[in-house]
Formats: sequence, C-alpha cells, structure tokens
Amino acid sequence: MAHQFHPTTLREYDVRGIVGETLTEDDARALGRGFGTRVRRAGGRKVAVGYDGRLSSPMLEAALVGGLTSAGVDVVRIGLGPTPMLYYAVHALGADGGIQVTGSHNPPNYNGFKMMLGHAPFFGADIQDLGRMSAEEDWEDGAGTSEQVDIMDQYVDRLLKNFDGGAYNIAWDAGNGAAGPVVEKLAARLPGRHVLLFTDVDGTFPNHHPDPTVEANLADLRAAVANEKLDFGLAFDGDGDRIGAIDGEGRVIWGDQLLAILAEDVLKAVPGATIIADVKASKALFDRVGELGGQPLMWKTGHSLIKAKMKEVGSPLAGEMSGHVFFAHDYYGFDDALYAAIRLIQATHHLGGNLTALRGNMPDMINTPEMRFGCPEERKFAVVAEVLDRLRAEGAKVDETDGARVTTEDGWWLLRASNTQAVLVARAEAETPEALERLKGTINAQLGASGIEPVEANH
Repeated sequence: MAHQFHPTTLREYDVRGIVGETLTEDDARALGRGFGTRVRRAGGRKVAVGYDGRLSSPMLEAALVGGLTSAGVDVVRIGLGPTPMLYYAVHALGADGGIQVTGSHNPPNYNGFKMMLGHAPFFGADIQDLGRMSAEEDWEDGAGTSEQVDIMDQYVDRLLKNFDGGAYNIAWDAGNGAAGPVVEKLAARLPGRHVLLFTDVDGTFPNHHPDPTVEANLADLRAAVANEKLDFGLAFDGDGDRIGAIDGEGRVIWGDQLLAILAEDVLKAVPGATIIADVKASKALFDRVGELGGQPLMWKTGHSLIKAKMKEVGSPLAGEMSGHVFFAHDYYGFDDALYAAIRLIQATHHLGGNLTALRGNMPDMINTPEMRFGCPEERKFAVVAEVLDRLRAEGAKVDETDGARVTTEDGWWLLRASNTQAVLVARAEAETPEALERLKGTINAQLGASGIEPVEANH
C-alpha cells in the first residue's frame, strides 16, 4: 500500500519526527521497505539494525525490520546500543547497509533513523527518494530473514585495539543515553580510576538532557571532576556519536579545541595530512593545524557531508563544533564519540600527559555560542543569498563554503541556514569583547536588512 511521510520528517541527514504525531510505526515500515529495496537494487541482501534507549525505539525497530524483510532483505538485529556500534556492525558483519533507530539529542518524544548504504552515508536526495518510492509503491517484494546478534563486546574490543594511553582518573557522563553500557565496559578495562554517571539507559533522561555541547548539561560532570579530584571528564549525547569534554579545572574543551589536540597526535603519525573542520570552527584551530604541518580544510556543517569529504580528500581526521569526531586513521571514518574518547586519552598521554595543561596552552578566543534566529523554512536559504549579495557588493572577504563566513579586522562571523531546522545559525569570534560586539552588530544589521528579527532565539 502506498504511504505518505509527514513533510517534516525526511531531513537532510536523517529521518526524524515526533512519535505518534509526525512519526509512526507505518513510517518505520515504509522506510524499511524503501531502504530494503535500495539495498536489493544495489545488489545487496544484508542490513544491520540497532536502536537507542528511547521508549519508542523497540516499537519502531520492530516495524522497521518488518519493512526490510518484506523487501526481501535479511536483517541482523544488534539490539540496544549507540549509533557508532551500528556503523561498526555494518563493517564487522559484512552488511550491505545499516539503520539505527535514534532520536539523537532531541527531546524524549522524538525519534528517527540514521542510515548507511554500503560503507557510505545515506543522505540528501537518497532520503527524499524514499518518500517518492513509498508514495509510488516502487518496492521490491520478498521474504527476508531476521536474526539477533550481540556485538557489543566485539565493538568494545575494537575500540580498545592498539590502545596505548596512560592511566587517568576520569568521570564519564552517559546522560542515560545508549552509550551507557559501552561506557561501563570500557571503564572496566581501562587503566586508572573511573567515575561513572548516568550509565543506566533511560529514555526519559531523568538527570539532564543528553547534549554535551550545551554547557548546562555538563554541571554533573563538572561536580564529579571537582569533588573526586579527577584529571578530566567526558560526556556523550543520546546516541553516542557526539562527545563533550572538560579539563581538570572544569573548563569546557569545545569541539574545535578537542580537534586541535587530536590533530596534533594524528599529524605525528601522518605528517602533512588534511584535517577537516566545519565552518563554525575557530580560526585558532585552522591556524594550529597549519602550525603542526597539516593542511587545514574548512567544510560544510553536517556529519554526512564531512564523511563524504573525508573520503574524497583522504583525510585521517575531521570534526565539527557539535562534537562529531571522525577518525579514518586506524578506524573506519565514521563519527564515534566512544572511539574519540579513547583517542583523546591516548593523545593526552602522547602529548605530555596533562589535558588541563593542553587546554590551558590554547589561545583564549572570545566568541559567541551558536546563535539561532527563527526563519521560515522557505526563506532561510534566500536570506543567506541576500546577505552574500550585499557582502559581495561591499567587497567583503567572504568564504562561501557553507553560508557566509566573513573575515574582518575585528575577527570573523558566520551566517548559515540550518539544514535540519527553520533557523539561521550565526557565530562570531574576536580577540576583544568590544570587537565581538561590533561583529554581532554586523550580523544583526544583515539580518535586519533581510527582514529577520535580530534577536538571539536562544543564547
């Protein structure tokens, strides 16, 4: 039977919606049928499926598996775990694709699906195509099989393969997300003392929201590091593909700062390599990669876009401000926050043994967090185009990789359209508070010129 998805659910990088409102079991079944058809037509037969700790995930997973098998695909069900464990399963089990049922870091009433076809991300036009196939019933028929496989211990073994880090005292905050059981297994096998927070999986997220890029969500981690006199703290989002960190003094180590530390270690092993970061990253990071003899490359925000670019240029390491870190060096090139944590422990050991000192040596840039401005979906890309037109007319120094990143004497500012929400995203960085205020004034003026309220929606 033909099926229509809610217009808001088929996104750029994944499928996402509010359970029972814009996302239902029927959607999961249709998605499985369409994705299974794509796998079959690409000559494949086997798909790995995993799910996160949300209350709705088992129900959606069962419907998804039903859709996949009805398209003639054999499903390997790896059960509850983080998204990178599903990505790993596709490689380790020789699957032709994979789907994780996950709401990532969205509120508890959301859920969705992240997909890979072969070893490549499945996004953009591919996701939209699932909507067309479903509306037209353009599906294969079949009777695939379904089997359960427990891969978690094998995944933990892979995370610790070649580990040569030192013994550290670390707090780990899993935020009641799907990474919790893996964190427990890792901590039991790593040297040093480990304090575990909220590793029990609970889809209501009773302690704090599992998004480590929001500083308020790191309060428990900070308290644990201070009270237990630990070396540093690590935190994970709801599905374990984004990492957050604080040093021994409780300072946040932001996504671009983590990447600077990891890049220093990787560039010792792969001199002159290209290190990729998204357009929201600090100028200090790109400068640092250059100082270390690497080739810094600024690229578009979005985990699927970054993965594709890494393959294209042969980059061993990439990262985003949002805490997605991608290792192709000694790993598979996908974003895995648990593996990034292991590599951060190693990098700290290789670079002198003190993460607090590494963080302390970084230049103190004065910057804004991500500023979000509400903008109608059909208007957001047009606004960015108008801003670019005005900047070109003024002869401004603009990088157009992803929106407008403008360099001035005061520093730099960025305005881009979100691929996943009806908002414009802005960021600015300077060396003095006064310069930062001038940059923010410029952003507000540009927004105002295009009729957008220059009010920070959530600072």
